Amino acid sequence: MNSLLTRIRWHWIVWAATCVLASTTAVRANDSLSAVARDVRPKIVKIYGAGGVRGLEAYQSGMLISADGHVLTAWSYVLDSDDVAVVLDDGRRFTAELVGADPLTEVAVLKIDPGRIDLGQEQLAHFDLHASPVADVGTRVLAFSNLFGIATGNEPVSMLQGYVSAVAPLEARRGGFSANYRGDVYIVDAATNNPGASGGALVDGQGRLVGMLGKELRSELTGTWLNYALPVAAFASTVDSIRAGDFSPRPLTAADQPDNPLSLAALGIVLVPDVVTRTPPYVDRVLPASPAAKAGLRADDLIVMFDSQVVASRRQADAAVEQFERDATVRISVLRGEALLEFTLTAPAEAESTNEE
Repeated sequence: MNSLLTRIRWHWIVWAATCVLASTTAVRANDSLSAVARDVRPKIVKIYGAGGVRGLEAYQSGMLISADGHVLTAWSYVLDSDDVAVVLDDGRRFTAELVGADPLTEVAVLKIDPGRIDLGQEQLAHFDLHASPVADVGTRVLAFSNLFGIATGNEPVSMLQGYVSAVAPLEARRGGFSANYRGDVYIVDAATNNPGASGGALVDGQGRLVGMLGKELRSELTGTWLNYALPVAAFASTVDSIRAGDFSPRPLTAADQPDNPLSLAALGIVLVPDVVTRTPPYVDRVLPASPAAKAGLRADDLIVMFDSQVVASRRQADAAVEQFERDATVRISVLRGEALLEFTLTAPAEAESTNEE
C-alpha cells in the first residue's frame, strides 16, 4: 500500500513538474512573440492611394528600409496617384513620393520627407535588407501587414504566424492576370496574402526580415490561393538600384517611338470621353468584328494594365498602347465586376483595320 502511494505521489510530482515546464515554455514563447511584435511593428507602414472602386482596394502595406524614410512595398495600381499617403505605426501621416519601381519583381520604393519627421534623438525604425537571412523549409515565420485595412492610424498592424512550407517557383495567376515574377518564393502555411497585405513583411523568429508579402494570386498548378513572400535576395539589389536612381524612367526620345504606333481604335476599343485629368479608362464600346470583340472585351470593362504597365486613367491608357508597334501582340488586363481578366490582342493588318462608324 505504501509502495502504491509512493508511486502515485511520484506520478503526481512528475505530472505537476511537466505542467509547470510546459506553462513556462508557453509563457516564454508568448513573451518572445510579444518582443518580436514590439520590434517589428514600428517598421511597418500603412499605404493609401488609388483604388476604392469595383473591388480595387485603395490600401496596402509597406515597410521602412532606411532611417531617411525609404519605404519598400509592392508595385500596384494603389501607387498610381498624386497623393499616396504613408501612415507610420504611431499614426503620423505623410505624403509619399514614388522613387521607382521594377515591374519584373513587382517591388516599388517610396520616400517620405525626413525633414518632417521629428524623432528627437531616436532613429526611424527600419529593416536592413543586407542583414536578412535566408529562410529554409520549416523556418518559423511571422507576417506583419495591414490586411483588410484593419489599422487606419496608430492601431497595431496584424500579425500572423506560421512556417515556411516550401520554397518553389511562383507560377500563379490572379483571376486571369499573370504574375510577372517567376522566381522562387517562400510558400507559407498561414493566410498571409489577403487584401491590403501586399508589401507587408515576413520575418523570422528573431524579427529579421526574410521576405515581402506578395499580391493575391491563385496557383496555376493547384487552383488554390497562394500565401507567399518574395525572398529579400530576389529584390535587394533592385531596391539598391532604385534608391540610387538607376530605375528612374527616362523620357522617350524620337528613337524610342514606334515607326507605326498601335492605337486603341485599331484594337476596336473606344474608351469613355476624357473629361477630367484622371478619367478612369472604362470601355465605352467595342467595335463589331474587331480584335477586342473577338477576344471578349465588353463595354464597362475597366482597363488596368497593358502588358506589365499599370494604367489608371484614359490618358495613360492611350500613352501606353502607343508605345507598341502597330503589329504587336499586347496583353490587356481589365476589371469586370470583381474579376480581373486578361486578353491577348493583335491588331489586323492596315487594310483590314476596323473603322469606327
